[in-house]
Amino acid sequence: MGGLPEKNGAGSGTAKGGGASLLAAANLLMLSTIASRILGYLRDVLIFAKFGQNNLTDAYNAAFSIPDFLYMILVGGALSSAFIPVFSSYLARNQEEEGWRVLSIIFNWIMVLLTIGVVLGVALAPQLVDWLVPGFDGYTKTLTINLTRIMFVQVIFMCLSGISTGILQSYKEFTAPAVGSVLYNLGIILGGLLLAAPIEHYFPGYGIAGFSVGVVLGAIMNFLVQFIKLWQMGMHYTFSFNLRHPGVQELLALIVPVFIGLGASQFNLFVNQNLASELSAGLVSALRAAQRLMQLPITLFGITVGIAFFPTMTQLAAREQWDNFKATLIMGVRTVIFVTIPASFGLAALSEPVIRFMYEFKSGAFTAEDTKQTAYALVFYTIGIFAYAAIHTLSRAFYALKDTRKPVAVAVLSIAVNVVLSIILVRYMAQGGLALAYSVAGIFNMVVLIVLLNWQIGDIGSWALLKSTAQTTLISLVMGAVVWLLAHFWQLYLPISSKLAQLAEILLVTGLGIGLFMFLAMLWHMPEAEQLLGILRRKFRPRSTLPSANSDEKTTEK
Repeated sequence: MGGLPEKNGAGSGTAKGGGASLLAAANLLMLSTIASRILGYLRDVLIFAKFGQNNLTDAYNAAFSIPDFLYMILVGGALSSAFIPVFSSYLARNQEEEGWRVLSIIFNWIMVLLTIGVVLGVALAPQLVDWLVPGFDGYTKTLTINLTRIMFVQVIFMCLSGISTGILQSYKEFTAPAVGSVLYNLGIILGGLLLAAPIEHYFPGYGIAGFSVGVVLGAIMNFLVQFIKLWQMGMHYTFSFNLRHPGVQELLALIVPVFIGLGASQFNLFVNQNLASELSAGLVSALRAAQRLMQLPITLFGITVGIAFFPTMTQLAAREQWDNFKATLIMGVRTVIFVTIPASFGLAALSEPVIRFMYEFKSGAFTAEDTKQTAYALVFYTIGIFAYAAIHTLSRAFYALKDTRKPVAVAVLSIAVNVVLSIILVRYMAQGGLALAYSVAGIFNMVVLIVLLNWQIGDIGSWALLKSTAQTTLISLVMGAVVWLLAHFWQLYLPISSKLAQLAEILLVTGLGIGLFMFLAMLWHMPEAEQLLGILRRKFRPRSTLPSANSDEKTTEK
């Protein structure tokens, strides 16, 4: 922590040494995310190939909702958002032992609330499922209830994992949480492969429960790999429920607004699931599959950048180094938007080819009609990718400032926008209307967060951000049109029946699209493109071309 620049030093150490460490952390998270997403894709392929996109997969996806709600409320977003700034401040003041005392108190209370929540959730599962998906038939509701009860077991271990992740990230330790996220999906795959057939044999119609048991196995593996790292680091535990501790009071002041925001966010998810359950069988799964694809660029670029930048922004805010804080923030947001807008256009243009390649198999139960239904939702989801990716960095900027009220208030307002639009648009656009409402609400959320940050800490570089976003959008529009035309031409005149041909189509068209986008960005002299190419040149430059010890470049670096 001694490598941070002096107070309000503009463009100094953070931009170089700190930026390098941030990029290294982001790269690690990105690689683990890619591995996790590949396993997640294999998981979905196994599920869709065996069961199709129907009431069985609708039940499986709906069963996540209530346990996920409990996890997100107790740990998933609230604790990590509030805990890291508080714990990091103790570390910055060399009061590590006191920080662990605060953590122990919070941990003890979470375990109490978690136990109550799991018991009530299991007992009231029939009533909760009936409210959540009223459009399901009797058999599908019963299956959803049983799968939900299994999923509640994984909440215990996911909460423990979430707490562990918050501690490790406070120490800027990203490896164990990254490995844990990979093991989580691996556990689901193993559970499905090993247990689906035996369960189906003894309990006909319940084979998909093998994947639910796999979710529990994955959650256990996720926690264990992080717990081992915590044990090696020398974790401290105190049996105390003292809510009057100053650190606990500070954390509660931060966490309560996040509780409210996450509760509203989950309510929005419940409303969407409620509306989708009234549509044709399989459309709940279509929405879920499309949203997973939408989340890929958000996770790869938005969440990884936000997580990697968060501890540094927290330290800069604690030391009131506002110039460096804003420089770090805007670097993250501009980078995310520059990458995710073209990704959105490309994913929209290739929505059907991508889904066809991923899920349609000759021997599988996922049909061409399922591809069209999923692609239809995906196109509207892509509109909001850049906004949701940017929100992860923008909201963490507020959390670093120990201000959870503003982002939560904005989130609640955007959720209201989402719900109103969902109720209106689902009547005319079915699952596409739900996806479009979600995207519009995300853009609204992002814009308001930027306005509030400018008001709170001064101009963060909004004009440069707006200009960069407009340039990126125009170039992406051209690129997206070309990609769509190339894909359309391929499907008319070239074979797409085999997986190899489908993969060739996606890779070739995507590669041409990326090349065109970067060419146009460089032609327009966009700094983000030049910076990205510079990073790639340095990363892949052969050692023989590196400057000698006596070169001017080395003198300059000194």
